[in-house]
Amino acid sequence: MTATTGNGRALPPDIRAAAHPLLSVVIPCFNEEQVIALTHQALIEHLGGRDDFDLEVVYVNDGSRDGTEGILLSLAETDPRVLLVSLSRNFGHQPAVSAGLDHAGGNIVAVIDADLQDPPAVIVDMIALWRQGHDVVYGVRAKRKESAFHRFAYAAFYRIYQRMAEIDVPVDSGDFALMDRRVVDAINRLPEKSRFLRGLRAWVGFRQIGLVYERAARAAGETKYPLSKLVRLAMDGILNFSTAPLALISTLGMVTAAGAAIASVVFLMNKTTGLSVFGMTFDWIPGFTAQILTSLFLGGVQLLSIGIVGQYIGRIYHEAKQRPPYVVRLVHRPAPSTRDRA
Repeated sequence: MTATTGNGRALPPDIRAAAHPLLSVVIPCFNEEQVIALTHQALIEHLGGRDDFDLEVVYVNDGSRDGTEGILLSLAETDPRVLLVSLSRNFGHQPAVSAGLDHAGGNIVAVIDADLQDPPAVIVDMIALWRQGHDVVYGVRAKRKESAFHRFAYAAFYRIYQRMAEIDVPVDSGDFALMDRRVVDAINRLPEKSRFLRGLRAWVGFRQIGLVYERAARAAGETKYPLSKLVRLAMDGILNFSTAPLALISTLGMVTAAGAAIASVVFLMNKTTGLSVFGMTFDWIPGFTAQILTSLFLGGVQLLSIGIVGQYIGRIYHEAKQRPPYVVRLVHRPAPSTRDRA
């Protein structure tokens, strides 16, 4: 019996049954000259010599200012499995991953960072789960080899994000994942320019499952995600997939109004009945201090509210301009015969 879609069209044969599906591994790179050779060696060691899938490695040079591009060009010239995409400047991690997904040709596509914190060997386990029928296999991080502050910040963000987001977001899962071709195509068709890929991955749906793995320390070099970029990434995740901050403004307004109403009632009762609050009357409270504190509180609430609304308006402004999330300067492709799908 042939499976069909809702409009009666026959579904294509499931590539999971193919002997040699093409696996594309997307790796965004920014100033990674100290680690990129180790990364490629690890990829080839764990993924390059297998007989159950073919391999394509998509490196995205995100405007590196060191020797990263030269190393990647050398790899692309000597290894026909390597596809190099160089962007015209540094657009950021999420646009770089988007560029890799746009250029990846595999039946299945994995996204992994260049620092070897996510072990390439885990991708083999992800493929096994994909063959069992899952369309997305995302990595769930355990025992992170990072500072206590970073571990606390990541844990707090994911739990806050899960509560605020309007989608089902798995906890402790980053961009490291394996996706079926249908999922990648669905993500690539999304028109938004401000990309938060782990959120988009959850939003498109399909059959998803987590795979717990131990996240290692960087193999070499320094992190490209300082605190400022982590905060910006967290804001992208929350503002792109939640209107909870706007609801917070309404809550703050109602709480402030309720506090003012209660204060007015207490003040009136004090004036008419002599009621004291904690043994004090309003005559004992210096009017200047109370006025300044009240003004500062209300001013802070107003500025916070304007700032939140401004974040959403700024995103509307950027989306309305319809600029692409990245610009490609160079694409170095292997021979067509090495990119044939199963």
